[in-house]
Amino acid sequence: MKKIVSLAVLTAVLAGCQQGTNTTTNAGYGTDGFGEETLVTTDNGGAVLNDAYLMAAAPKYYIGSAYKVEDVQYIPMEDLSYNQTGVAGIIPTELNGTKTSNGETFDVNQMVATSKTLPLPTIARVTNLDNGQSAVVRVNNRGPFVNTRIMDLSPAAARAIGINGQSKVQVQVLRDQSIAVKNATMGTVPVQPSVDETPAVTYAPAPEPTPVTTSVGGDYSVQVAAFYAEDSANSLVSKMRQYGNATVVREGDMYKVRIINLDASNARRVIDSLRANEGMAPGLLQNGRWINADSI
Repeated sequence: MKKIVSLAVLTAVLAGCQQGTNTTTNAGYGTDGFGEETLVTTDNGGAVLNDAYLMAAAPKYYIGSAYKVEDVQYIPMEDLSYNQTGVAGIIPTELNGTKTSNGETFDVNQMVATSKTLPLPTIARVTNLDNGQSAVVRVNNRGPFVNTRIMDLSPAAARAIGINGQSKVQVQVLRDQSIAVKNATMGTVPVQPSVDETPAVTYAPAPEPTPVTTSVGGDYSVQVAAFYAEDSANSLVSKMRQYGNATVVREGDMYKVRIINLDASNARRVIDSLRANEGMAPGLLQNGRWINADSI
């Protein structure tokens, strides 16, 4: 039976959530986290496109606490409506066989990827916006810790969608598959759905709650953080009210702190203020749909 495999390191940062970066002997890792690989072939290179692998139970289900790398704060959260566009790179092949943040082992021939904030493992569809090619990947490690990229792909996954360096991509979490692999990892669900039967769809988050004020606002909401503990969310929302109409939105078992009813200019102001004053990396929604925080 093929063993569960995965991606990369930075365990000191992830375990302790301390500022700064860890040191590694792998080139391209240190001051900027994940480096990138340049591919020179376009074949499958022995990639194992295996649903059983993608949906297998992991050693653990890992979200982790907020952490900083190079003075940039990242807030991991469970977000089944995640749908973001940005630049993706490629995980260096020399990391083959290294452990990931959730205890898997990186294999260059498997369809795996990294994320700064998504739970590990998460199942997502990645589409190369330069050529329209898409593939389903298992997100099982943290990174890349470079602000210009939102995800790094294994060499196999990069080949599958025609990336040989860097490319603009769309990353969509597959809700049902992500729930299934979470439950399998936590020992609550014995059977998982097949990835091949899932169409490429966009899942919108639950509707925004009724505003707590009577003032008329805009179409944008800035998400600050998400918690399993309601007390933690309530504590943060009190601080966030200095930036606008902050409230707690409950979605499933998560409590999400959002600043709601913003127009485009105020949303931009709030995002910039949170980055500068709080060291946060906030998300942005327009009419309940996730969009790139730098698109306005």
